[in-house]
Amino acid sequence: MAIDNDKLMDFLHRFVGDLGAALAAGNVVIGNRLGLFAALATGPATPSELAQRTDTDTRYVTEWLRGQASGGYVTRTETDGEESYSLTEEQAFCLADPDNAIFAPGGFLFALGALKGEERVAEAVRTGTGIGWHEGDNDMLVGCEQFFRPGYHANLTTSWIPALSGVEGKLHDGARVADIGCGLGSSSVIMAQAYPESRISGSDYDGGSIELARKRAADAGVADRVTFEAASAQTFDGSGYDLVTSFDCLHDMGDPLGAARHVREALAPDGSWMIVEPFAHDDPSDNINPVGRVYYNFSTLVCLPNAKSQAGGYTLGAQAGEAAIRRVVTDAGFTRFARVAETPFNIVYEARP
Repeated sequence: MAIDNDKLMDFLHRFVGDLGAALAAGNVVIGNRLGLFAALATGPATPSELAQRTDTDTRYVTEWLRGQASGGYVTRTETDGEESYSLTEEQAFCLADPDNAIFAPGGFLFALGALKGEERVAEAVRTGTGIGWHEGDNDMLVGCEQFFRPGYHANLTTSWIPALSGVEGKLHDGARVADIGCGLGSSSVIMAQAYPESRISGSDYDGGSIELARKRAADAGVADRVTFEAASAQTFDGSGYDLVTSFDCLHDMGDPLGAARHVREALAPDGSWMIVEPFAHDDPSDNINPVGRVYYNFSTLVCLPNAKSQAGGYTLGAQAGEAAIRRVVTDAGFTRFARVAETPFNIVYEARP
């Protein structure tokens, strides 16, 4: 076998970068748990000063800071032999505030939680069996919410819902909304806060997630206008809904067609179904990029195993693309389908009966 040394070194550089990123993921999560990023966002600090701000150990914090600086997650300066660290505006935006449009620690927590199931996923890949979402590590559930919630917080009521056909006015006046596959309820809570005259019915097949969703709604002070039930997208209660929403979950389902048919039955004649899915092109070759890499890997660890654990025979995956989503929607009997909004991480579709 003939090895091209230049190509080998290029690959080794990629591998070292990825290995460093994998290890850094845990340290980003640790930094978030201990408030290190938030404390550093208040102003530059030496390792001892940051340790004092956060009531942590200086030696550990020194090592942590140097690792984060090596990856470009904090900024290091040195004056007269003394090192100091800070966050740029951009670093602070992505690392220190979970309400910003991007919150990197949430994505890393999601990844670390998903990786805890690696042995089971390896067996599933070998046998073709499935692993239900409810069987995942708690960090995976919480991390998923922390990964997607910032995008919902930034876009749901400001651009996504306004892009739908006449829906925003209904919500302000008082509408009935079914939020299916709601997970820990962040999307339901955001809508309840923005549209106090409307009533939101969240549902998810995982009872543990529903318990947390109820607590989140109570903590947010919207429990009087948000209810939750443990039910699948194919069996959730109610009819005559003005709006049905599904956030980053249709592709996870073993029977998305059954869900789409049930949504159509549950909608009012002039209702809308807002389908939010991971950003993806129809041609896989167009998804061979950094965002596609994230989603294909999450899909292997989380999305496909969940779909295979359910009846229905579908395994759309996190990079399904518009054509696949359109096919499910039109096969369910919807007559109108349109792509109405997008971000670097999500595409928003509207389906109407």
